[in-house]
Amino acid sequence: MPGLYLAAICLSTVCMLLIDRRWQLYLFADWRRALGVQAVGVGMFLAWDLLCIQLGIFMRGPGPWQVGWQLAPELPVEEVFFLWFLCHFTMVLFAGIERVLAWRAGGRDATRGPGAPQEVTA
Repeated sequence: MPGLYLAAICLSTVCMLLIDRRWQLYLFADWRRALGVQAVGVGMFLAWDLLCIQLGIFMRGPGPWQVGWQLAPELPVEEVFFLWFLCHFTMVLFAGIERVLAWRAGGRDATRGPGAPQEVTA
């Protein structure tokens, strides 16, 4: 089924965006800086991929789930979407861990997670 791999990557990216939006961890916290970080991350991984393709380390294998479009020899279009997801996932995970550690250091009740509604005291 062509396109299944790309669809799975896109669905995973949407889920990551929903998590990011809910807790405003990365793109939804400061979108300008996040897009800059995404561009650098994806760019570096693409450069790495192209170098490894040139050296014969990476190659595109047969896959009935891929769309079949190539951006360059041995570089399927799905790779760019995967690299976007990889960078976004890493930064959401990093920001989430950072937020949880800051929350735990603040001495709040450990049974209430970060992002939980705060108690109103009068």
